[in-house]
Amino acid sequence: MRLAKTGAAGRPGRPAGSSVILLASTVALAGASLSACTTPPRKVDVRLPAAYEAPAGQALPSQTLDTWWTSFDDPVLNDLITTALAQSPDARLAAARLAEARAVREGQLRQIYIPQTPLTGSAKRTDTHIIDQTGAGGFTQGGVSKSYAANFDVSWELDLIGRRGAARRVVDNDLAAARFSYEGARAALAANVAQSYFEARGYAVQLEDARANARIAESLFKVADEKGRRGLSATSEGDRTAADLAQAQAQAAALEAQLRASRRSLLILVGKGVDPLASLPVEATLAKAPPVPAAAPGELLARRPDVREAAARLASASGNLNINELALFPTLTLTPGFGIQKSISPSFLQSGGTVSTTSSAWTLGANLSTPVLNIPKLLSDIKAQGARVEQAAVTYEQTVQRAFGETENALTQYDADQRRVALLAAGERRAAAAYEASRKGYAAGLTDLTTALQAEQAWRGARTALTGAQTQALQRAVQTYKALGGGWSPESVPSKPADFGKPSAR
Repeated sequence: MRLAKTGAAGRPGRPAGSSVILLASTVALAGASLSACTTPPRKVDVRLPAAYEAPAGQALPSQTLDTWWTSFDDPVLNDLITTALAQSPDARLAAARLAEARAVREGQLRQIYIPQTPLTGSAKRTDTHIIDQTGAGGFTQGGVSKSYAANFDVSWELDLIGRRGAARRVVDNDLAAARFSYEGARAALAANVAQSYFEARGYAVQLEDARANARIAESLFKVADEKGRRGLSATSEGDRTAADLAQAQAQAAALEAQLRASRRSLLILVGKGVDPLASLPVEATLAKAPPVPAAAPGELLARRPDVREAAARLASASGNLNINELALFPTLTLTPGFGIQKSISPSFLQSGGTVSTTSSAWTLGANLSTPVLNIPKLLSDIKAQGARVEQAAVTYEQTVQRAFGETENALTQYDADQRRVALLAAGERRAAAAYEASRKGYAAGLTDLTTALQAEQAWRGARTALTGAQTQALQRAVQTYKALGGGWSPESVPSKPADFGKPSAR
């Protein structure tokens, strides 16, 4: 066996790899000074007021936002949201996208830290047939010759100027952005389920009142029609009450269709779109909207998943800019390798004999690559990536301002809804008291049936207005919880990778 040793930069009297080490030290010193020239993270303006101008919420545990739907104390709502987060198409699609992002990150990390190691092999068979051989010095031997070879070559870039660290930050921030997108999709899904559920319950209450109004309108029509036939009132009164009856019946039919459509949409939202409507119970009652927790605007930077996603994408864009800038610097790559080869050929000394030769060789080399002609293209790439960083910075600032505006408006409207519900509830109680008095007067013979029915109709109308306000208040509470960043736990997301959550402020 013959062992051949070769060094890519060796010289007599010095170890084969000493020149490689000297070259690496030189590039390291140059790279340390050059890498300081990379663009620092883009500063953004994320200043927010110390407090909201809208009325503040109540002091509640911080975990209230994580699972805000439990504050409504509704087992059906809890079950619907739990089911939606586990099996709805939106939740499964978000989970698949996150799984894709994790798989991409694993592959990118392998490319960053694991050297390129191609293992190549070859086999060759040669059949030689001597057709004619002349001359005294001819030693050509016919027969079968075989050769086998295997080579294991490694390419490993020395990270002397921070390329690998910059690439790692980009990979980590891309995964962080995907994780925040996943959490944002789940938070939005929970809010959509809750709003659809309260919409369905509002329709159920309104349908109950509409059917009662239709019953009252039918009774009024019968009284007016009977009076008209007996000549006790004008026949036009019967026509007017008949029109009122038709309108009340049409309103009940419309609400019944809306309730069915709302229940079907809710089943589709939670991932049970083909189940019968009877599998989704919707009670004709509305509870009081729970209080929302007090929060400071600055908490949105850590609480809102869309804000944190925008911050992560800004950090990723800045990292890509650093990678493009580092591409201008020299690249030093180590290329160690090992190979073994075996050949079997016919022997010239004995008929029918063969000669087997096995050899191995290792190499240690280094490649120094410096971009020269590529500099114009690299500079163009840096300029384009700088524009992308600016876009990401503007998007981040815009996301922060939009988050603040959504929360401020939600708190303001939620407070107005609470006051509106209180006013309409007081009016509904007075209308109910008037109806009760009229009903007792009719039972005692002091008032006629028409007066009693009209009093009940007025009470039902007040109830309908209150129902609409209560439904809107419940949906507004959901919107406020979502605007505050509810529906997920920020503590469940590791904050170690990169600087995605902490951009500099002016």
